[in-house]
Amino acid sequence: MDINFRKIDIDAYDEDVLQESELYESDPRNPSQVLNEAKQKQTAVRSSLARNDIVGALKTVLQDAPYGPHTDEAKNVTLQTLLTILNSTKSTEIPGTIKQLSPDEQDTLMKYLYKGMAMPGWGDISGSVLLGWHEKLTEIAGTGCIVRTMTDRRIV
Repeated sequence: MDINFRKIDIDAYDEDVLQESELYESDPRNPSQVLNEAKQKQTAVRSSLARNDIVGALKTVLQDAPYGPHTDEAKNVTLQTLLTILNSTKSTEIPGTIKQLSPDEQDTLMKYLYKGMAMPGWGDISGSVLLGWHEKLTEIAGTGCIVRTMTDRRIV
């Protein structure tokens, strides 16, 4: 018998299989529109950082985060923009900045922190920066922020 049973996709035969599109509503925006918005946010964040407005920059990047299929480039642009903000913030300013974010923005920030930690070599940012933000965010938002981040199917 030359049948390799381990390569058979059994989900193709199951009519009750749960599709990823059924887990959450997809982003209604066009992927090219999402990418343009991410690039515009990147420019707005740079000007906010030039004015030393960390909270404004964070609020800008955390609003309407790209999610869903076919938005990988926009997700990467947004992540790099956020990492720039995190890198340019002094550790003493982190708690005050986090307190000014809404709970939804705090949850989105946590998603990006985990995404940054999942990058090979942690990308362009040091691990202590991401872990420092994670520690302060957990102190302020509580462990519920972690649970909401882990259970939300909308991946940034």
